[in-house]
Amino acid sequence: MKLETGAISVCAPCSSATLFRSICRKPPTFSRGQICTISQASSSSASTARNSTRNALKNRIVHVEVPASQPSGQPASAAFADALRGRSTPLGATFLQEEAAINFALYSAGATGVSLCLFTDTDLQHGKITYEVDLHNMYNKTGDVWHIALPQMDNSLMYGFRVKGDHEEEVVVDHCTLDTFESMQSAEDTVTIVNPGQRYNNKAVIIDPYARCIVGRRQYGQLAQDLNYKQDSVLGIASTWPQMAAPLPSKEDWFDWEGDCPLNIPLDQLIIYELHVRGFTRHPSANVTAPGTYLGLVEKLDYLQALGVNAIELLPVQEFNELEYYQLIPGTDSNYRYNYWGYSTIAFFAPMARYSQAAAEGRGGQDVVKEFKTMVKECHMRGIEVLMDVVFNHTAEGNERGPTLSFRGLDNRVYYMLAPEGQYYNYSGCGNTFNCNHPVVRKFIVDCLRYWVVEMHVDGFRFDLASILTRAHSQWHKPSQSQTNSRNGNSNANGLQSMEEDLDQGIMEEGAGVPTGTPLTDPPVIEMISEDPVLRNCKLIAEAWDCDGLNQVGAFPHYGGQWAEWNGHFRDTIRQFVKGTEGPWAAAFAQAMSGSPGLYSQTEPAEGEWWANNGGRKWKGGRAPAHSINFVTAHDGFSLADLTAYNEKHNDANGEDNRDGESHNLSWNCGEEGETTTPSVLRLRSRQTRNMAAALLLSHGVPMIQMGDEYGHSKARRASLHSV
Repeated sequence: MKLETGAISVCAPCSSATLFRSICRKPPTFSRGQICTISQASSSSASTARNSTRNALKNRIVHVEVPASQPSGQPASAAFADALRGRSTPLGATFLQEEAAINFALYSAGATGVSLCLFTDTDLQHGKITYEVDLHNMYNKTGDVWHIALPQMDNSLMYGFRVKGDHEEEVVVDHCTLDTFESMQSAEDTVTIVNPGQRYNNKAVIIDPYARCIVGRRQYGQLAQDLNYKQDSVLGIASTWPQMAAPLPSKEDWFDWEGDCPLNIPLDQLIIYELHVRGFTRHPSANVTAPGTYLGLVEKLDYLQALGVNAIELLPVQEFNELEYYQLIPGTDSNYRYNYWGYSTIAFFAPMARYSQAAAEGRGGQDVVKEFKTMVKECHMRGIEVLMDVVFNHTAEGNERGPTLSFRGLDNRVYYMLAPEGQYYNYSGCGNTFNCNHPVVRKFIVDCLRYWVVEMHVDGFRFDLASILTRAHSQWHKPSQSQTNSRNGNSNANGLQSMEEDLDQGIMEEGAGVPTGTPLTDPPVIEMISEDPVLRNCKLIAEAWDCDGLNQVGAFPHYGGQWAEWNGHFRDTIRQFVKGTEGPWAAAFAQAMSGSPGLYSQTEPAEGEWWANNGGRKWKGGRAPAHSINFVTAHDGFSLADLTAYNEKHNDANGEDNRDGESHNLSWNCGEEGETTTPSVLRLRSRQTRNMAAALLLSHGVPMIQMGDEYGHSKARRASLHSV
């Protein structure tokens, strides 16, 4: 018979079943690292079995999940009843109907302790925890998942987690005692940085990666309260980075979709409109009642329908911080930098709250989610699909100097691609690289995509810097039991953990079978997405390059044509040909207009296609023109009107001294730089603009129009608005 004593699995004869029931009725009181003693034995064989089990499990804890309704010992409060052990799946916060409780489940392999932090709205705004519930490392843990369920919760509360563990900047001294530690610190041969790559922050309260909405600041661009964030008693980083939390789920979380279902428009029939939710309706000329919001976008859907658009590609709408770069622009009195585009995700399951009218009016997180759903439903009613621009290549936490918001404080070694000494790989150009092909991370990505499809009815995704999703992940050894014992007070004779034990905690140099960062022919996360029964019918579009020079256009792993690609070659060719650049652009133009067969249908790669001639050889060719997403302009460069008005970018207004933004614009000012009243120049610009628009709309493939290009919108000579 197999007995489950709390979270410990013990083998004993069937005669001990009665004792098992008495033990599970109430959590036994034993210290961390001990095996609970079964005092009633019916035979010598039972004693032998128990002794054998104790020897086999010495200094180990074997976690076995028990029913969620079992108590875990944490007392009730005014906001919830006595705590239950909870379930390890699904991750995140979910409502348990049978127990009338909210279940919280969080993955963290390296954590030594986890507590659930609950906030009232008032306390959250003041950076204070209202209730903090410590999770027991046996009753509230299954494998590497920490979990707890709280019945009868006050649903107005919000939550986050405090996750405790090691930080790589801690040091350990070998061959000395604790008494001589301080005097030995200057000796380089006795001081070692331990736990490279671990970055737990025992003081921070971090966001659940599976949070469905994030509550913090309510108004776009508005600073939080000016608190003394340097005090340990105040949570948050600054008034631009106040403490954030997630609302609780509820059994009342119901939305009337009115029979909405996927449109399933064939890929080759799409006309995509790249759109920024706030930028599309914020200006008074939009003439909407809810400018800069999801509801404001709904008010303009009839315009898009009349334009002939049947798919909108939303620039990032997952939670980000528009005040990430907030500072006064040099030379101005009141102009500040903002993160306009949003390519710096904080929470992947959560719609950007400050794009909602609900958040601006002070309503709860569920109303934010419902507003996003309303937008999707209204799009579908007009025959318009909704595609999301998703950023799984990096997060807002940046490099080692960035804030600890979520993933870094959960398991830095798992969620980020790290070098052997803990440094961040930077294939994204943004300070860190998401460890996409790690088993835990790729499951997170697929879970996230499924949520947006199943719960939010989104029709597809454009993956920013998608080539990062093909790179080999970094992999670390899990903490050894001797290290866990050291954390729990079971150190060696010197009171220190041995160096040999520390060395076991290092990186697996080729955890994916090849060095970290190597482009994989069959990347696991891409295969999982492509073969997922929910996702395989969605629109999947890759921006098939990254910031370290990997370019996979024409040979991105597509798994039988599941993936289309942004065709950067089409963009460059149209610009070069239309402006009359010398060279082989006439032939290239003909290829582009014909659906880029050299990229997508022909199996023989060109000499200059490094990836297609190497690891991507099997993915070359075999696709149709519809797998080419054609565009002449996009958000990260000149608008169509600016392509004919400027030879060079002029990103001066944001104080970056023109260093930011796309420099590769291949533009021509038609004889005069910038604004002009010269009739001949204006006529030429108008003709060139129409030439490029005609080439886009008449070519084989799927056209993508940048917001505003249809009426000659100008970015005022800026190649990017990212920091304005």
